Amino acid sequence: MEPRRDQDTNGRSDSATPSLSFLTEKFFPMKQSFLIYGLTLAVTACLSLNASRCSAADEYDYDLVHSSVSFKARHLDISWIHGRFNDVSGKFSLDREDPSKSTFSLTIKTDSVDTANEARDKHLRQPDYFDTKQFPTITFKSTSVKPIEGGYEVTGDFTMHGTTKSITITLMGGKEHVIKGTKRVAFSTEVALKRSDFNFDPGAIGPIGDKALIMIDCEGVSK
Repeated sequence: MEPRRDQDTNGRSDSATPSLSFLTEKFFPMKQSFLIYGLTLAVTACLSLNASRCSAADEYDYDLVHSSVSFKARHLDISWIHGRFNDVSGKFSLDREDPSKSTFSLTIKTDSVDTANEARDKHLRQPDYFDTKQFPTITFKSTSVKPIEGGYEVTGDFTMHGTTKSITITLMGGKEHVIKGTKRVAFSTEVALKRSDFNFDPGAIGPIGDKALIMIDCEGVSK
C-alpha cells in the first residue's frame, strides 16, 4: 500500500513540516529588530561623538594671583603715570579643534584703581574721571576669535564709562602647562585707547593725557 501524498514514509503529515513562508514570517522580523538595534547604536555613537566635539572647549578662570591689569598715561606730555586695577576677574574657553568657538571675557572694578597715590586715586574715582559709582565696571566680551601665529586675534565689545565699542586685540600666548594635574594657560596683550572715545569729560583730561595704554596679563586655571 502506497503512503498518502500528504504523509511521508514515517507517517508524518506535510502540515508538521514548517513552510518557507512560516520561517520567513517568524525569523525575518527578528533580523529586522537586530538591524534597527544596530542602527540605533550607530546613531547613538554618532551623537555621542558630536556631543564630545561640541564640548571640546576647555574652560578657565583667571588666577588672580598670577593675573594683572595695569595701565599708563602721559602726564603733561613729559612723563608717564603708572597704575593698575586691583579687582579683576575673568574667564575664557579654548577650543583647540575649532578656535572660532573660543571665548574671552574680562571684568574690572573701577573703584579698585591704584596709582600708588591715595589723593590721585580718590580723584580718579570722581565723576570727571571713572565715575565709579555710576560706572562700577569696565568689561570686555569677545564676539569673534581667530587663530594667528603665537596666539589669537580677538574682537569683542569693550565697555567703559557707559560706552561700548568694538575693539580688536592681539592675545599672545596660549601654551598649556599642567602642574599637579591642573591645566594652566596664559595670555598677554596691550590695548591703546583714547578716553575721549568713551565719553570722559574733555575738560578733565587736563594734565593726564587722553591716550592710555592698558596692559593685560592673565593666567587661567582649568575648571
